[in-house]
Amino acid sequence: MKARSCLRTASNERAARAVPALLLLVPAVHAQSPPGTSTPVARAELCVTEGELGQGPDGSLTVSVPKMRAIVMRPVADAVAVRLTYQGPSHDESALGSGEVRGQFALKLRALDACNLVYVSWRVTPASKLVVQVKNNPRQHASSECTNHGYQTLKPRLATPVPQLAPGETHELRAEISAATLRVLVDNRAVWEGELGEFAAMTSGPVGVRSDNVRASFVLQAGPGTPLTAAQVPACHAGAAEAE
Repeated sequence: MKARSCLRTASNERAARAVPALLLLVPAVHAQSPPGTSTPVARAELCVTEGELGQGPDGSLTVSVPKMRAIVMRPVADAVAVRLTYQGPSHDESALGSGEVRGQFALKLRALDACNLVYVSWRVTPASKLVVQVKNNPRQHASSECTNHGYQTLKPRLATPVPQLAPGETHELRAEISAATLRVLVDNRAVWEGELGEFAAMTSGPVGVRSDNVRASFVLQAGPGTPLTAAQVPACHAGAAEAE
C-alpha cells in the first residue's frame, strides 16, 4: 500500500509541475494574430501615387492636400478598413475630371492600376452618402489613357444611410469582397451590400485609399483576403500617369 501511495504522490507532483508550464504557453498562443485577421498598414507600406501623406505624433496618417491617392504594397486583397477622423474641407480645392468639386474619402479594392479598380466612397459634399463604383478599362492602365472614363455605379441590394461626417468625429469604414459580393460597414453596421456582377472577374490588385478636398487623420488596416501573387502587386510609380 505504501508503494502505491508513493507512486500516486510522485505522479501528482509531476502533474502539478506540468500545469504551470502549460499555462505559460497559453498567453504566447493568444498573443499571435490568428489567421485571417486584418493588420495595421504602416506609412512605409503605402505607395502614394498622387498628393502627400503625413504622419501624426500618435502614428496615424494625415492628409490635408486636395488630392491624395495611395495603394498598399502588400500581397493581400479584398478587405480594407479605415478608422477615419474627419477634420473638415481642405484649404484648397481641386475639381474632378468632370469639373465637379466633391469632398470625399474612399477605399480602393482590386486596384490593379489607375484605370481598373473598385471604389467605396464616403462623400461629404455636395451630399452625404456612400457610393460604390467600378472603374473598368481593361485595355488601358495609365490615367493618361483612361482619364475619367469607365466609371459605373453599382446598385446595392441592401443600403442604409451613412452618418454626416462632421469635423472632429471618428468613424470606421470597412469594405470586403467575398466571392462576387461586396459588403460595406460603418462602425460595424452594414450600410451597403451588393453583387459585383460582371466585374467579379476583374483582375485582382491591392487595396488602397483616396481623398478629394478633405483633411483627415486615419489608421488603415488591410486584410484578410485572397493572397496576391507578386505579379498582382504593381510597382510603385508616382506621378500624373498613375493618378485616378
